[in-house]
Amino acid sequence: MKKTLVSGKVCGIVLKSNNPINFLGTVDKKTGIITDKNHDLFDKSIKDTILVFPSGVGSSVGAYTIYSIKSNNTAPLAMICQKADLTVATGCALSNIPLITISDEEFSSIENGMNISLDTDSPNPIQYQ
Repeated sequence: MKKTLVSGKVCGIVLKSNNPINFLGTVDKKTGIITDKNHDLFDKSIKDTILVFPSGVGSSVGAYTIYSIKSNNTAPLAMICQKADLTVATGCALSNIPLITISDEEFSSIENGMNISLDTDSPNPIQYQ
């Protein structure tokens, strides 16, 4: 079931990870590039993407990291998770980054590179282009 945590309306290209993201330890605040060599998005930029990932992990300071990447104009346009932890929800709320959670089935149907529009006010918030 979809649940809106931070509302918004955006269109963009999906950058999908099958691994949780620790924003504090994985994302460069100045560039938005994933710096963890063990992460499946290593060396990719989350800037201006619709970031799809299972959940966040790590310290509550990760919320500040999300706010920092937004302040540095290196943040994703929106985030879509299977489970939004407090760090991701707080960071997105502070930064006004749209955030929804989706079912495992829908998560599986979203692929890297897809062009989607996200409108949290719509009964079907994810539209595939």
